[in-house]
Amino acid sequence: MPRKLPALTADNHSFWQGGRNGELLIHRCEACKRYFHPPSPICPTCTSFEVAPQRVSGKGVIASFTINHQPWTPELAAPFVIAIVELQEQKDLRFVTNIEDTPPEQVHIGMKVRVRFQQEDDVWLPLFVKD
Repeated sequence: MPRKLPALTADNHSFWQGGRNGELLIHRCEACKRYFHPPSPICPTCTSFEVAPQRVSGKGVIASFTINHQPWTPELAAPFVIAIVELQEQKDLRFVTNIEDTPPEQVHIGMKVRVRFQQEDDVWLPLFVKD
């Protein structure tokens, strides 16, 4: 699927490039021990600047999803699943991704998934497959 790639910054490069080493890196606050996404230089919970990327398991569950049937560009294969995945490390640690290698009609809320990386240029996209 063609994708618009993110601009890499000092705050987000670990998230987008951790897949090079097979690692899903999520920012965590050393002060309050909370994970958060998207990455930023300050903790959204306690406003501490003691934040850094930390490896997580890459396993989670689908919290919500939609099936897109619109082929927005000629090379876009539809239908495809856009999902909100909640990682197992922390309640409400969620981000938007795609679910791959599972027929869209078999995707469901609560389905266990795991990360798989797809490299595009210097970005490793964290996509998810059924676990």
